[in-house]
Amino acid sequence: MLRRFLRPIKLPAAADWGVLILRVGISCLMLTHGYAKLTGFMSGDHSFADPIGIGEELSYFLTICAEFGCSILLILGLGTRAALIPLIFTMLVVVLIVHSADPFDKKEHALSFLIPYITLFLTGPGRFSVDSKLYK
Repeated sequence: MLRRFLRPIKLPAAADWGVLILRVGISCLMLTHGYAKLTGFMSGDHSFADPIGIGEELSYFLTICAEFGCSILLILGLGTRAALIPLIFTMLVVVLIVHSADPFDKKEHALSFLIPYITLFLTGPGRFSVDSKLYK
């Protein structure tokens, strides 16, 4: 079941290039956010929002894992669908909880990440990915 979930689906060649550009591009953009959080955490600043009630430090750590760690996996196309789950969850928390009472323009940034993540979850990593090589 897990193997079937992670296996990339066959796409037309042009779509493979499009998925590669989307996967690497959106991940590089998110990496900047994750890296900033990682350096802040490493410097000892552990204050962070606790939107789902698990504690500030754990929320911070899980956000770093999603934004930084999962973005690296996404760039490589390694465990792509599994890596997208924490990213999608993080963006849903930002949209639905952190900025729930805010106007749309505050939610728009997270939605700009959420939409490509859902798209990549549905399409898979494409031919130009580690997943594609692993599941040939």
